[in-house]
Amino acid sequence: MVIVLTLIAVVAGLALGYVNSVTAGPIEEIKAQQLSDGIKAVLAADELKVEEPVTLDDGSVIYRTDKGVAVQATDPNGFGGKLTVLVGFNADGLIQGYRVLETSETPGLGAKAGEWFQKGQKGDIIGKQAGNLSVTKDGGEVDAITASTITSRAFLRCVNAAYAALGNQQDAQTGATQQCKEEKEVTNE
Repeated sequence: MVIVLTLIAVVAGLALGYVNSVTAGPIEEIKAQQLSDGIKAVLAADELKVEEPVTLDDGSVIYRTDKGVAVQATDPNGFGGKLTVLVGFNADGLIQGYRVLETSETPGLGAKAGEWFQKGQKGDIIGKQAGNLSVTKDGGEVDAITASTITSRAFLRCVNAAYAALGNQQDAQTGATQQCKEEKEVTNE
């Protein structure tokens, strides 16, 4: 009996390993295409040139393009688990668009985040300054998804984190640029 069960487990493990190796490549291609489509959608551009992405210590990823900046941020504390959002910002730091890239939220409730916060919808955040967006229940100005306040909070934390990552990246570049200028001035004196 033990030998038969061990044999079944080994065969099942090998079959799962094979299926994983066969599907890994196509899954990565689909994710890359979804990211590319997402960047175009959040920046409202049909064609764009994307520079090499910058990954920050907090896991945020910044995609600079010729049409604006898209930032990917993740919050692990959605109602159903991890929530990953891609947010597009214009030159003034206003939200140009967003796309939910990954979610485990309840279908019909928290999964509505993909539409709820779009232009013209109840929780419209397009054109707003991110940084301290919060739901009305917490004293903010954004309507939460009906019966999904936890998801709405996680979504807005992602948007605020994306904006903070953008600001931190710009501060880091500005600080480094300023330091290089100061060093150059000292050596020229």
